Amino acid sequence: MKKRSYRNKNHSGLGIALGGFIPLLWVVILSIGCSVTESEIAPKPEKEDPPPPPPPVQKVEGVDYFLPHIDLNHWKVTLPVGRPTEVEPPEILDYANMEVLQEFMYNDSTDGSLVFYTYPGSSTANSSYSRTELREQMEPGSNKINWTFAQGGSMKGTLSVPEISTDASGKAHRVIIMQIHGRLTDEQRDRIGEDDNNAPPVLKIYWTYGKVRVKTKQLKDLDASDTEILKVSSWTDDEGHTFAEEVGTDKFTLEIKASEGRMEVILNDSEKVVYDDIHMQKWGVFENYFKAGNYLATKDEGAFSKVKYYSLEVSH
Repeated sequence: MKKRSYRNKNHSGLGIALGGFIPLLWVVILSIGCSVTESEIAPKPEKEDPPPPPPPVQKVEGVDYFLPHIDLNHWKVTLPVGRPTEVEPPEILDYANMEVLQEFMYNDSTDGSLVFYTYPGSSTANSSYSRTELREQMEPGSNKINWTFAQGGSMKGTLSVPEISTDASGKAHRVIIMQIHGRLTDEQRDRIGEDDNNAPPVLKIYWTYGKVRVKTKQLKDLDASDTEILKVSSWTDDEGHTFAEEVGTDKFTLEIKASEGRMEVILNDSEKVVYDDIHMQKWGVFENYFKAGNYLATKDEGAFSKVKYYSLEVSH
């Protein structure tokens, strides 16, 4: 009698059972896997709103206008018209309503500046160039009272040169924006036989091709007599100093400090040039006054310049 074998039968049955069960198991596993994966996906964040715009700049004067804060009680102005025309205190205090000044000296209410405009026209007796320029008067309405380096003085202004003409080669013209000018006393004038009180300017500060350039005076002969030293012909220009910073048409600040035997010019509180040599010591014989504004150094036809002063202060 042959023995029955159940191996094949049993394996076959198990195979059939597993064959039906395994696909089902994979369906369940895949189903669970898909369900878990979907449940773990975070919802997409909502799109963020852009940040709010910055608040508008607050106006500090008027509604939409600004005015310069420059005390004109100790300044007169010279214009490029007339012989030339000059306006002194107290009339200059009403400059905004003076017809003769409205073309040359006026407010720009958009930025709070006092604008000085000029072009080649009338000039003073000792110059061939025209100007719309302030001249310091320590005693309002008089040129007689001035100061010496021993007494000292300082002037500080914030300004810009937003518009200026160009020459035939396309280069911008130059303009003098600040000065210290010398003056003879009546006794000194008479001693050297002059008919006016003019002395050289010991300091001229130019806006030149977008930079600030300083020129001062040097005595030609250090052994010149007390009389000879008073003559304009005894003095000559130095080589000059150009500040490294380019100001272009932007605002910048200039400060001048004069004291016995010393003169200092500072640009934007960061760069300065100092004169404290024998020439400054010799200069002590003269009286002086400050000047500020727009002194155009050209006579080219069609030339013009605008200089804006936002602040101007003088102390002694």
